[in-house]
Amino acid sequence: MPGVRDLQTMAGAEPITMLTAYDATTAALVDDADVEVILVGDSMGRETLGFDSTLPVTVDDMARHVGAVARSTEDALVVADMPFLSIGVDRAQSVEHCGRMIKEEGANAVKLESGPHTVELTEHLTDLGIPVMAHLGLTPQSHNLTDRVRQATTREAAREQLDLAKRHAEAGAFSLVLEHVPANVAAQITDAIEIPTIGIGAGPDCDGQVLVVNDVLGLTESPPPFSASFGDVRSAMTDAISAYRAAVKDGEYPAAEHTHADSTLDDIA
Repeated sequence: MPGVRDLQTMAGAEPITMLTAYDATTAALVDDADVEVILVGDSMGRETLGFDSTLPVTVDDMARHVGAVARSTEDALVVADMPFLSIGVDRAQSVEHCGRMIKEEGANAVKLESGPHTVELTEHLTDLGIPVMAHLGLTPQSHNLTDRVRQATTREAAREQLDLAKRHAEAGAFSLVLEHVPANVAAQITDAIEIPTIGIGAGPDCDGQVLVVNDVLGLTESPPPFSASFGDVRSAMTDAISAYRAAVKDGEYPAAEHTHADSTLDDIA
């Protein structure tokens, strides 16, 4: 299993791959494919829980899914995404929530949607032995304030992101997700800090890339423009489900090989 220090040695030498997973089966497949990092993302709110945003995801939701992923993963680094209002309101509660993901559910690190308010918390968590992945640029938990548009599109905003990246690196974050920022801004941030950057919609110059696994598999009907599909699992699932229904309707399933009968039970009246 790569540790946080192993990821740091990969920066600039070998691209880091990260995918989301929310359940045991998917996590095992991602792990078997030698993806270095599995993010149990709060994107589960949209992808598995049926919400239209990440905001309703609770700490209990995250804990249940983190545990399922961690129990099914042997090699990948498992990162727990801390959901909306689970950190930042009260320091002791923030530590408790993050520590739960590591101590009880088996995660190797936590991810914080970051800003000026998470610099001191990042330092405190790392001092306690909880590895922190920071997250700048588009932070979906703040979409009521920022909307889901590209971030750091002015010189002032780009400088703010660069400053926050440096501050979180100095506070002890072991890596930084950069989401939906201009590629040239992400490249400059990557050059300016020693910890690896992992981009999503941030161009090719980050040290690694992350995507939502449902987008990669082709399960999503309308993936974001910066994403890509590498399969068509949606069509395969639709075909299989339709074939099952047809087989039942036509009397082809269950067939003899799917059935067990016991002649000693022929007359039970």
